[in-house]
Amino acid sequence: MIIIAGYSLAEADERDATVEALANMVERARKQDGCIDLSMSADSVDPERVNVFECWRDEPSWKAWRKVAKPPKVKLRVGVVKLYRSDKAEKPF
Repeated sequence: MIIIAGYSLAEADERDATVEALANMVERARKQDGCIDLSMSADSVDPERVNVFECWRDEPSWKAWRKVAKPPKVKLRVGVVKLYRSDKAEKPF
């Protein structure tokens, strides 16, 4: 399993429009074979923060998506986004 998690930064007055511009890409990704979940959302506390979460069945699925993702042109500054690999998932409760 591949997990991409973290955040990017946008100007506070452009953050919500940025998230809206990413919505079509999120919808397309969720339909992609191997996508377990994907979200790019406005943070509830930080007005500049765009939270990033992707969960993919495996690396080939994620790489196939990256080839066709075609993200919109948005202004995001680098935050902290990392790729994690896991061979196990279980219910937390």
